[in-house]
Amino acid sequence: MTELSNIVDKVEETEKLEFNKIYNMDCIVGMKHIPDNTIDLVITDPPFAIDFKAKRNNYHRTHSRVLEGYNEIPKEEYYGFTIKWMKEVYRVLKDSGSMYVFSGWNNLKDILTAIDELRFITVNHIIWKYQFGLVTKRRFVTSHYHCLYVCKNDKKRKFFPYARYGKEEDDAEGKSLHYKDKEDVWIIKREYWTGDQKTPTKLPAELIKKILQYSSEKGDVVLDPFLGSGQVAVVSKLLNRQYIGFEIVKEYYEFANKRLEGNIYRIKDEEEIKKHQRLTLFDKKGRK
Repeated sequence: MTELSNIVDKVEETEKLEFNKIYNMDCIVGMKHIPDNTIDLVITDPPFAIDFKAKRNNYHRTHSRVLEGYNEIPKEEYYGFTIKWMKEVYRVLKDSGSMYVFSGWNNLKDILTAIDELRFITVNHIIWKYQFGLVTKRRFVTSHYHCLYVCKNDKKRKFFPYARYGKEEDDAEGKSLHYKDKEDVWIIKREYWTGDQKTPTKLPAELIKKILQYSSEKGDVVLDPFLGSGQVAVVSKLLNRQYIGFEIVKEYYEFANKRLEGNIYRIKDEEEIKKHQRLTLFDKKGRK
């Protein structure tokens, strides 16, 4: 039996996908079982189609704590792959919904072309600037990602401009916090989970939280077709949103599911468990 047949069997056995659950399957197959116009918000960080080794020594990471299995897409297949998963997102997304899709610069053109081809409406092209990138010798250091904020219906899409700061709220220097927070360059630090288990790529919680607050409400359904570590689902749960997602790599799915079922934000490496307690992103008082 082929791997695809196994995935299809999983969906047939499930019969109906449920919210507040994640699934170990190909998202293109899995999303076909989500009804039309069901999802309020999509936040996702798809594979980048680059030669990325999950356990290479990026940022001086300890190899034993980085989960294996990162699943890449061949460069020559990337556009077709992007069209397939985005087509399903367009179908399941509500008219009031929106999608934030992250991309490196390498295959940004494929993401942009697919967005136009499928008639998504681009609301913003956001730049996420993080604190540092890999040291280079023959080119400039890449220290940002692109984030395409798109929707199906620009008049109906949800957006809550004062979800984070009031209209007249200023910082210590008298500058508008509201204006600064809504600029399209977001300076948010990466998270480095020293001593913890991790997947090779993940979005920082503060980044996901910002998107959730501006583009969703409590109880809304948030989809991540490429779950990875489960970061989008974990932060959605913490902010009282419903979630659903797919992860094709079994090790990543199990890692994400462990975080969700145990309400654990960071999972310590086996050697560190006895020394450290569980860490959560927000305490109950800090939830919104």
